[in-house]
Amino acid sequence: MTDPSDARTAASPTDILGASVIGGRSVRGGDGEIAAIDPRTGVELEPSVGLIGSEELDRAASLAAEAFSRFRATTPLQRAALLESIAKNLEAIAEVLADRVVLETGLPRVRAVSETGRTTGQLRLFADVLREGVFHDARIDRAQPDRSPVPRADIRLRKIALGPVAVFGASNFPLAFSVAGGDTASALAAGCPVIVKAHGAHPGTSELVGRAIADAVAANGLHPGVFALVFGRGEQIGKRLVEHPAIAAVGFTGSRRGGSALVQAAARRAVPIPVYAEMSSINPVFLLPSVLADADALAASWIGSLTLGAGQFCTNPGLVFVPAGDAANTFIASAGRRVSAAPDATMLTPGIAAAYADATAKLSRTDGVTTVAEGEADDEIAHSGTPQIFAVDASTFLSETALQEEVFGAAGIIVTVRDVGQMIEILKGLEGQLTVTIHGDQTDEGVSQLIATAEERAGRILFNGWPTGVEVGHAMVHGGPYPATSDPRATSVGSLAIDRFLRPVSYQSFPAELLPEPVLDANPWQVWRQIDGTPGKV
Repeated sequence: MTDPSDARTAASPTDILGASVIGGRSVRGGDGEIAAIDPRTGVELEPSVGLIGSEELDRAASLAAEAFSRFRATTPLQRAALLESIAKNLEAIAEVLADRVVLETGLPRVRAVSETGRTTGQLRLFADVLREGVFHDARIDRAQPDRSPVPRADIRLRKIALGPVAVFGASNFPLAFSVAGGDTASALAAGCPVIVKAHGAHPGTSELVGRAIADAVAANGLHPGVFALVFGRGEQIGKRLVEHPAIAAVGFTGSRRGGSALVQAAARRAVPIPVYAEMSSINPVFLLPSVLADADALAASWIGSLTLGAGQFCTNPGLVFVPAGDAANTFIASAGRRVSAAPDATMLTPGIAAAYADATAKLSRTDGVTTVAEGEADDEIAHSGTPQIFAVDASTFLSETALQEEVFGAAGIIVTVRDVGQMIEILKGLEGQLTVTIHGDQTDEGVSQLIATAEERAGRILFNGWPTGVEVGHAMVHGGPYPATSDPRATSVGSLAIDRFLRPVSYQSFPAELLPEPVLDANPWQVWRQIDGTPGKV
């Protein structure tokens, strides 16, 4: 174990020391080491990362608790400045960051560059949210002393930060859903200190980003406990972090097994806390009769979405339903030709590649499942995933629950059904999803009922589009019923994500001198609020 008082500080923002960041300093733990692996070559990357133990984690959590009261009391403008400073720091190291992302993940450089832009865009989005002020959800019910039979007291409401948040970095988005991703941005915007448990697949990337955040915290004169980045032994350090009494909420992106374990750990605490976990989705697509004349074009666009990023997206459209017949046969044949021509792709980690191989092999052995096509393997890629598609009829799909399990990678199942009515019945029986996609138009019989059923099953419904690609904006929902997420009321993408880390507080019969700014009569911050039920900037 390394004493944090003896921690090394990086010489420059682009140095990688293989260290956690605690209290604004680099801390190389002594509880073992891990190393990233270049998934294209299988070669271990330098430097190795020193893992922290329980004492260092406790220190990070204690510093976060110490920082909380002061950080939540900062003004929205101060927190906006912090978020913008982080964005600028990331842009200053963008070239080095992209190089490291490519090395640790095998993702193409264009993806690394675009994801950097998405990450800085999210940070600036929440800076705008802070300036605009709707997130306060300020409400004022003015006193009615003459109301009969009972007078009404003056009651005012605003939302405040929950407390320190534990964030778990994702494997498939080393930037946008990781150290400075949406969970971190929205939690900091809410006024919550953040401790990020870095993903072991891209530690160098995580450290570069973590120090960019810590430098921004220091430059803005904030308590160093506002942010920490920790590297530790998987489930052991993650469970301890969630169970730590200083932690008030959790943001997680990953597997159902991992997310469910955190939910259970949080529920067993003496003081249970919310866990916002995005976990599992197969994102079904329904092709209605009105679009089947374009079966070939639909197949082309589906395969493009399915194979994007080697299929390593939580919104990957892994399941397609189409009415049986000539058009379905055309769709299947066309999709097969395109998959056969699709190149092998690098998977993010050896573990993900192995899990994909196991899952697709299991599908190919399932009774009633036909392997339509698979791409050509590339022996020069150490850890790859060959695109594959399969076909089944509706009765087989309904009888084999394993066909409803997520396969993380470019694998898709085409299900031939009797009609739209059977699509609706199948959708009613599916687990919760991040997305449901419908291709059709208003003339399709049953389309309204299909949409209504989709509303019960998913957080986002697409019409004549494809779910890969999640816009970061004000109207986006990236969430859904279990097991897509652990809480269907929340989103992890878009401005509404800030609500996960806030709670409402009412102030009754307060003197004006003691009221917080969002609910003062003068409205000094000029925020939107409801006064006696009427919204406005008054």
